[in-house]
Amino acid sequence: MRTVDVIRAWGRILAGRYPSMSIEITRRCPLSCPGCYAYGDLHLGEGRSLSQLHEFEGDRLVHEVLSLVDHHRPLHLYIVGGEPLVRHREITQLLPALEKRGVHTQIVTSAVRPIPPEWNSMHLLNIVVSVDGLQPEHDRRRAPATYEKILQNIRGHAITVHCTVTGQMTRLPGYLRDFVSFWTKQPEVRKVWMSLYTPQEGETSEERLDPEARTRVIDELAALKDSNPKLELPDPLIQAYRNPPSSPGRCVFALTTQTISSDLKTVVEPCQLGGKPDCLQCGCIAAAVMEAVNRHRLPLGIRTGAVYTVSRSLGRRLRAWRDDDFSLSLREPRDSVQSATRYADKDRLPASAKDLA
Repeated sequence: MRTVDVIRAWGRILAGRYPSMSIEITRRCPLSCPGCYAYGDLHLGEGRSLSQLHEFEGDRLVHEVLSLVDHHRPLHLYIVGGEPLVRHREITQLLPALEKRGVHTQIVTSAVRPIPPEWNSMHLLNIVVSVDGLQPEHDRRRAPATYEKILQNIRGHAITVHCTVTGQMTRLPGYLRDFVSFWTKQPEVRKVWMSLYTPQEGETSEERLDPEARTRVIDELAALKDSNPKLELPDPLIQAYRNPPSSPGRCVFALTTQTISSDLKTVVEPCQLGGKPDCLQCGCIAAAVMEAVNRHRLPLGIRTGAVYTVSRSLGRRLRAWRDDDFSLSLREPRDSVQSATRYADKDRLPASAKDLA
């Protein structure tokens, strides 16, 4: 993270605002990936799921997202889903407007369809493609977003590959080495990011890493990064994986990122994962990056996190003083948000051919 970004984020925190925002741009997705947190029973709490929420589309979606951005003034915007490429037309309209506002945007996609060529002209955009392991396992878990589709649909773009390491990937020796080797050789890939699967409290799924496997994976990734320059895993990030924040209240990413679901009013808490994440087993790369920043020592030995804590306290008071509690405003939506139309289907359905055309 550049010094100028830290200073700008510090300013947002002092003003009582979140420097980052994450928006689930759609509730629709043509995939049914095991372990997907967005469609988990606990993601939104209160017995609701992403598939049951209202959703915007077309010009209305563009208008409402820009209204949120203008109201909350984030420096960084994460566009997630569902599958964002279901709303590729709207996102193509959004990106130039976000660039004019100086907002750095990250889109997380399965690359199930071609990425629009217009996105290449965006200077503040990072396209992140999720890949679930080597081809046999990935194609089984992520069809129709197979390796063949991804390699075809990223052509002509510069992307970041992101892989979340699951328990299944730890059973074969050399698995992570082969994965990193394959993707770092692809000309379209600028970086490779690796997360560790973060379970919910009490979860017993196959995706979950046991403590021994987690330690082994971290050690292996630490060794791989030295021989693979595209594998972006600096030592402070590795240390954050070894000792993650113990709770959402200690997680800088959770405390500095406002996550909003597809109806553009539901707040996802306590972090982007929703539900009750087992923070002691957190492997979220965003949380690890922010924790690494939190532990960084400034001149005179002052920890960045100490400055953040003081700034956040002052920002809270300023926000209360000016009666501008923007987090509560999301729970008390504007009339334009309340008038959202509902899709006729009430269950989670794959995106239609029209949505992906």
